[in-house]
Amino acid sequence: MASTLSHIREIERVGMGVVSPRDAPVIKSWLRCLNDYKLDPAIAQEAYIVPEPKLREHREQAEELIRIGRSGLEGLFNQVAGQNYVLLLSDARGVTVDFMGDPTFDNQLRKAGLYLGSEWSENRAGTCAVGACIVSGEPVIIHQDDHFDASHIGLTCTAAPVFDTLGDLTAVLDISQLRSPTVKASQQLALHLVSATARRIELANLMTRTRNDWVLRLARSPEFLDVDPDAAIALDGSGRITGMTHGGFGALARAMNMRGLSTRDFLGLPISQVFDMDIDDLPRFMRGRPNGERLLRARNGLVLFASAIAPAVSLRKPLPPETRLPRALRDLSNGDAAMERVQARAAKFSARDIPILIQGETGSGKEFLARAIHDSCGGGGNFVAVNCAAIPEHLIESELFGYAPGAFTGASQKGKRGLIEEASGGTLFLDEIGDMPLSLQSRLLRVLSENEVQPVGALKARPVRLRVLSASHRDLAELVKEGHFRQDLYYRLNAATLSLPPLRARTDLDWLIDQILARIGTEAGESYRLDVAARAALCAHDWPGNFRELSNALRVAVALAEGGVIGPDCLPDHLLTAPAALPAGGDDDLRRALGECGDNVSALARKLGVNRSTIHRRLKRLN
Repeated sequence: MASTLSHIREIERVGMGVVSPRDAPVIKSWLRCLNDYKLDPAIAQEAYIVPEPKLREHREQAEELIRIGRSGLEGLFNQVAGQNYVLLLSDARGVTVDFMGDPTFDNQLRKAGLYLGSEWSENRAGTCAVGACIVSGEPVIIHQDDHFDASHIGLTCTAAPVFDTLGDLTAVLDISQLRSPTVKASQQLALHLVSATARRIELANLMTRTRNDWVLRLARSPEFLDVDPDAAIALDGSGRITGMTHGGFGALARAMNMRGLSTRDFLGLPISQVFDMDIDDLPRFMRGRPNGERLLRARNGLVLFASAIAPAVSLRKPLPPETRLPRALRDLSNGDAAMERVQARAAKFSARDIPILIQGETGSGKEFLARAIHDSCGGGGNFVAVNCAAIPEHLIESELFGYAPGAFTGASQKGKRGLIEEASGGTLFLDEIGDMPLSLQSRLLRVLSENEVQPVGALKARPVRLRVLSASHRDLAELVKEGHFRQDLYYRLNAATLSLPPLRARTDLDWLIDQILARIGTEAGESYRLDVAARAALCAHDWPGNFRELSNALRVAVALAEGGVIGPDCLPDHLLTAPAALPAGGDDDLRRALGECGDNVSALARKLGVNRSTIHRRLKRLN
């Protein structure tokens, strides 16, 4: 083991560019400590234990993962306890939220930072296994004087990342010793054990969180396929990938020549794009079939063994094939119950020539839904969107109805087809219909009643056949009562109504963020990723501007991102204000807050910036 002085000098030489025999992960971490965090190897820092209230907060946010991973943690600890190892489970911020160790060494372990509540983020503790693992996303051994801070050079620490079903790092599993053999290779078995346990925790997490989905387990050999597969993929009822284990799938992706792709690149893809199979093929891979019949071929020709597990719980009856959602409608959400009701109704309406009124807050996606209905009806023709609030009142008549040659001063001598005529044979979408002037409402009613349009200044009407969709964030029935909207037009447009939930009430907000970010990245020809803190800030915001506000926020973040990674400092300032506290004024306040979020616990948790389990516990106490 190196002396403190020689250790400090070695780090300084690495900082000056001198070649070192150390492992690449160690060198990269040392350079981050020197250049990014401005840490001084000559100033030793005692291990930091977060205050008790802060620890409770970290453990509360990680409680579901702790519960899911407990069996795997106990199994690993039983394997290594005889060698005086300590087991730490840290969250994505490096704080130890679960701990297993010999209680007779409590004082020594606490002083060394191998204890519940210790923070091992790299910017605080310097080079360490947990911190380096959080940054790199890879398993790592930081052995003795690999540590940056001289106060830690007696330790050997081995860590592996735990990713959630969407591919985001959610925890780090670490086993450490106060004293160990000098040779770093002595920790290779520890690295294997901790990596295998992290893979099992990811699988248990996937099985818990996707109880309504199929799970396809994959392995390169059949022996452990049903108990310890290399990777697992969750699939929804239409065969789209909804989640996967990360660690093992990375190895399989490399074997399938899919290097450079992240878990999120696979989300939403039909399984048929990755493997030579479809959703209807899953039953033939279920347990009980001979191994020879459970072979699955990847699109690049790699053959794997597969084991399929049917959904454990079905909250909805599966749709018969003839009523499955059209692709355009299906892509509007990812499991939000309110949106699924809207999509199912829209699918039925799209098959019939029914005028539809779409209601929802400004920016909640009314035009997206209208376009999806148009794409789903199969009738072809143009989709023409008209924002009745954006066209100046003196132009809206000529824009909608068109005009004859020389109809008025300044008119084109060739005349002009109006937007209604442009939509003939397709769909006319009248956005913010409540802002259409009364004088034009009667003319629009005639178009809908007579299926013809008469341009300004023309002597004859022209026939049109079109589907009319309209939308408003205002209460049209109230406008009718106030005399600002024609009652006969209201009933003509409002044969069916679809009400979109606001973004703050959507339970699939995380998925929506990724969809919009991917679209922005495609436009720019780049790939962007949100770090954990930035994603938390986005999910906690109330989004009064809905999709429009979210899209603008992400475009700002992309413009400020360095190296494709979006951190909190890239977000607009108003997203970084402190979240509201959990209502403390009694039971009625909590009930009222929940009611304002449509009785949606996830939406209330995002609004308040707390974990869903916190609200569930309060609700349980309220019976």
